Amino acid sequence: MCQFRWRKVSSSFIALAFIPVLATFGKRRIPQSRIPVSVYSRGVPELRERNIRYLSSGHQGGHRKAVRVMAEIKGKGEGRYFLKNAFILDMATMAGGEYTSVKDFYRDRSIFITGGTGFMGKVLVEKLLRSCPDIKNIYLLMRPKKGQNVQERLQELLNAPLFEKLRRDSPGELSKIIPVAGDVTEPELGISANDQDMLIRSVSVVFHSAATVKFDEALKLSVTINMLGTKRLVQLCHRMRNVEALIHVSTAYCNCDRHDVAEEIYPVAKEPEQVIALTQWMDDKMVEDLTPSLIAGRPNTYTFTKALAERMLQRERGSLPVAIVRPSIVLSSYREPVAGWVDNCNGPTGIIAAAGKGFFRTMLCHKDKVADLVPVDIVINLMICAAWKTATHRTDTISIYNCCTGQQNPITWKEFVDLSFKYSRLHPANDAVWYPDGRCHSSIILNKLCVTLQHTLPAHILDTFARLKGSRPIMVRVQAKLSKATKCLEYFSTKQWNFRDDNVRRLGEQLSPEDREIFMFDVKQINWPSYLEHYILGIRQFILKESPDTLPAARSHITKLYWLHRAMQFGMLIIMLRVLLLRSAATRGAFFSLLSIVLRICRLIV
Repeated sequence: MCQFRWRKVSSSFIALAFIPVLATFGKRRIPQSRIPVSVYSRGVPELRERNIRYLSSGHQGGHRKAVRVMAEIKGKGEGRYFLKNAFILDMATMAGGEYTSVKDFYRDRSIFITGGTGFMGKVLVEKLLRSCPDIKNIYLLMRPKKGQNVQERLQELLNAPLFEKLRRDSPGELSKIIPVAGDVTEPELGISANDQDMLIRSVSVVFHSAATVKFDEALKLSVTINMLGTKRLVQLCHRMRNVEALIHVSTAYCNCDRHDVAEEIYPVAKEPEQVIALTQWMDDKMVEDLTPSLIAGRPNTYTFTKALAERMLQRERGSLPVAIVRPSIVLSSYREPVAGWVDNCNGPTGIIAAAGKGFFRTMLCHKDKVADLVPVDIVINLMICAAWKTATHRTDTISIYNCCTGQQNPITWKEFVDLSFKYSRLHPANDAVWYPDGRCHSSIILNKLCVTLQHTLPAHILDTFARLKGSRPIMVRVQAKLSKATKCLEYFSTKQWNFRDDNVRRLGEQLSPEDREIFMFDVKQINWPSYLEHYILGIRQFILKESPDTLPAARSHITKLYWLHRAMQFGMLIIMLRVLLLRSAATRGAFFSLLSIVLRICRLIV
């Protein structure tokens, strides 16, 4: 024991001895915004009192001496210290083993996840098992569905392509998943007394991702799932003996009535408890009639109930360690476990799938507005690290993380649409009905005209041919669903928000290089063309269920559709010219005069 302490003191003194030397040779000064939190911080201009208190707690010997030295230099001003000094000082303060890696934090801890069968929940489960192999258990809240019990649903979940890598490399990890029968719409989450006792004894970290994400969901159901479900989970967490972090998944658009959205909880016009009480005693028809006035200022029930859920969480949490993660529009995976993985048609995904098949060609959006899109695995990595930070750096406030790309790596709607069509043509869907091509329109009138000519009219024509062939007509129904989906998206594609993400950046700086690589959530690394190409391939493989082996035949088919598309455009041009020439002598004269000038220019060139 004495030998161990002497080594620790010696290592700290050696580190401190090099500080004057490095001060002489160091040339790179440290920006004022850098605050040291761990050995891996990138520089310090000053040390705040809270950092000193944190660093000095629970450490002995040389570590305390290093802390005293750091305390002495506190507050000397910007540029006073050099980057190498800061690194050595951090090394000295780390002599007591302050930094706990994310993987080590999750060792022997049990996790409780709601919404584990949803899009984000599946990726969260897979990532925890693959990157934190020493995790103890993952309890998944699941409800029996379609005649299946929770064990059968779990087996179906684990057979999904998402878990292929785990099934191949670490099949034993899958046995750590324990299904818990329950339902967020039921009192006490519908969990039995025995299962509640198990969770209360065992769980250390809770991820709450259960929600209805339908923008046009009935308000009563949206309140029940998004608000009451959150309240019931918080009540359960208060009874947990070892809970160290509760991570609530919200949305960046819960404050879409504001242009600038900071990482804080804003006041709401309606009190959460009043809205819950209102929807509970009113019948469905009354709630539906009252919905527009209740959600005034917000486009849908989803953003409305998510904002109220945050406010309610703030009031109900008591002393629980809570963090909120707010993703923007979540798309397919960036790189984990496979690039392009997606399993739902929410947001732009369903529209892009329809565009690849050739029956979606126009949408209302402002081309130069930022499309705030974020890959699902980046959101999940942030959630995992947010739980680590919440548990290891306890505070009295709720930490909020806006997981968005608009600040650091923006892409416009025009770029997104153009790249999506480009890769839909490069990697076409099987049996496309028409050549994938389309445009963004900022004019409502022009967009409606294009919808009529390019969506509605062709759908009726195709359904007429289907009836004549004895097939089932489906295109009109498909277009109706697409129209509904685009109307939900129009609010977000015609506006722009300034989502501040200071907490996200700060969290990234506090991770070790190894943790930053394993749990990557740096959105600056996203290469949009490459990512969207994998996104299109993912839609083709996981949504349309089309094998990569069919791509050559699909490309041959799309080439034929291209020439047919051009022939149709040329034919329409001839018809329009013909109509104009027949209707007016003046138009005919102008046309032939223009044609004569063009021919003369051609002769001169030749």
